[in-house]
Amino acid sequence: MFVPIMDDAPVRSIRHAYVNDGFIIVSTLIYVVFQSGLVMDANQQAVLSFGLIPSVLFGDAVLPAGFEIAPAWTTLGSSLFLHGGWLHLIGNLLFLWVFGDNVEDDLGHVRYALFVMLCGVGGGIAHAVTAANVDAPLVGASGVVAGVVAAYVMLHPQVKVWVMVFYRLPLRLRAFWIIGAWAVFQAGNALLAGSEQVAWWAHVGGFLTGAVLVVALKRPDVPLFDRDLIARVEARSAPSEGPI
Repeated sequence: MFVPIMDDAPVRSIRHAYVNDGFIIVSTLIYVVFQSGLVMDANQQAVLSFGLIPSVLFGDAVLPAGFEIAPAWTTLGSSLFLHGGWLHLIGNLLFLWVFGDNVEDDLGHVRYALFVMLCGVGGGIAHAVTAANVDAPLVGASGVVAGVVAAYVMLHPQVKVWVMVFYRLPLRLRAFWIIGAWAVFQAGNALLAGSEQVAWWAHVGGFLTGAVLVVALKRPDVPLFDRDLIARVEARSAPSEGPI
């Protein structure tokens, strides 16, 4: 549908988005070392052992011998750092690169780390509940991405973002329109399409989790919905009062 390129929102309260960049680096290293085949040929082991399999988590299915390395519930977290291919990895991490630093800025490092993991877990649970009999592993940070974009649009709906629409048409639009269209697309597919190829409910679950958590975890001095930006714009556009 679209991929983000850059946004206009400055980072104001932190020197560096350590948590966001750390997530990007760790996910990339795990894919390169264990999944890509460039260093180790361990993709099947990684995906089956650490991917989220709904029928194992909520059903009676069991992993083959040698693959059950950790308790099934831990895959709600471990699956977030695995990906299904280079495009899957790059797409997810590009969203985090553009939107994640501002959300970390508005939450702070520790609360952003908690936010990221809870959004991923929320997305994983939503997928597992709606596809309880599915044996295919769920991998990827899609729930995290969905939660981050939900937080971003609740914090900075008026900020303009450069995106590539249909991967070829560059446009600069307000975050409200871009992320709003993205959310409608995800929800529509979750309701109308199956989860065999894309875990749509993981996106919806992550988005809803992020929308709720950002209210509780944002720093007290950070307003929702760009209220500080709106106030500044209204102040500039208000007619000046001269002498009568």
